[in-house]
Amino acid sequence: MIKLFQKELSDKKIKELEDLIKSSSNNNQDDIAWKNIKHLLKAQKTQEAAAISLTRIVEDQYLPIERGLEVLSCVFEAHKNNIEIISLVGSALEGARDIDQLNIEPPKHKLFKVVVEALSDALKKDDSKNEEMILNGLSTAARMMARQYDSVAEKSYRRLIEIDPEYPSYHYCLGLFCKTRGLFREGMIANQKASSLIDETIDSYQWNLGICATGAGEAEIALDVWKRMGNKIEMGRFNLPEGRYPQCKVKLSEYPLAERDSSSDTPGLEETIWIDRLSPCHGIIRSVLSQDLGVDYGDVVLIDGAPITYHTYGDEQIPVFPHLSTLVRNNYMFFDFAATQEREGEISEISSSLDKDAVVYVHTENFRTLCATCWRDPNKNHEEHTKEQKHIVIGRIAAPNDMPPLELLSQIDEALSQLKHCKIFAPDLCAQAGLKEREEVERRRFELLATN
Repeated sequence: MIKLFQKELSDKKIKELEDLIKSSSNNNQDDIAWKNIKHLLKAQKTQEAAAISLTRIVEDQYLPIERGLEVLSCVFEAHKNNIEIISLVGSALEGARDIDQLNIEPPKHKLFKVVVEALSDALKKDDSKNEEMILNGLSTAARMMARQYDSVAEKSYRRLIEIDPEYPSYHYCLGLFCKTRGLFREGMIANQKASSLIDETIDSYQWNLGICATGAGEAEIALDVWKRMGNKIEMGRFNLPEGRYPQCKVKLSEYPLAERDSSSDTPGLEETIWIDRLSPCHGIIRSVLSQDLGVDYGDVVLIDGAPITYHTYGDEQIPVFPHLSTLVRNNYMFFDFAATQEREGEISEISSSLDKDAVVYVHTENFRTLCATCWRDPNKNHEEHTKEQKHIVIGRIAAPNDMPPLELLSQIDEALSQLKHCKIFAPDLCAQAGLKEREEVERRRFELLATN
């Protein structure tokens, strides 16, 4: 740790501290990083250079979110009348927000709202020479507020483009904003413009262009992007690009950010599921949900490009992506069931005997409630969750809505005939198949098993 003997830090000393903090953070030496942060926090009260250094450290994500917010709050309080530093605090708020968790609710920390309001007021009062600087901080701070300040964010991005229409980053930032708000066509156009203003390909520009084009249904544009990025992919189902990709997981939200507004700005219910990934940014849900999120097995979802975390299964790490939007709802039929089996996985295996993408999905073996820390931990082995033997299981049967219920039931009965000790009780399926007496018997058994 650098020893400081003078009250005022030289620019060189500030830079040395900043580099040491970043190095300590990279080496997971959080205590050392925080001790040196304290030196800058003390100095920043009277030295703008120290305050600016702190905003850089937070913006570049060298501090945990809570400490980043603590640092930015101290800087803001010390420089309330300094519009340059407040603008830098606004830009740095992206480093004090879990942006990979795309669908989380608006931040509760008061700093976000205070900064948006301070910069909005400054924009009204200030002359044009500071406008671009203020807009840079305001656009980012407003975007971090989920759907609460969308009009402020969008106007700020569009005004930045008016000020400097040849600066590619301004077009890209507008495209990024539009993507997360479900304005996919506008996002596609903005990312196309950003890409046209640079000589070399930037992956983030291409990713956001491909995602927005997919969301807008501009399949040919998306296909061209993915091919340029080296994907082996052609036009496929749902009039969208399709290739062969490993299965991955998605954290579905009842109300993803792109599909909600400021009056109901919450993700609602959430559930992490498997998808068959058809392109870098979309796939078909392959888990039958245990909750009603308005999206389910067989539906096609758009995902963002940055994983939230990774789930470990033995030696394999599976990326978990955020749910951006729902592209196709296939309206499958669903029937609750309770069942008995001799060994783990026996009931699930019935799915291989069913036609038309029907599935018997066992929640008892596939659904787990995890605390947020365990869910985010990439070192936690999720295979361990399936070790417990369950002889009584519950779940849901899913099937396309053009499959006659009686045919579905007959196929399940045929599969069960090969499994001597297995029974499935699905009273609602029996009712839909027109088998009233069987429905009454199965409902009693279903309720008994489901209770147990």
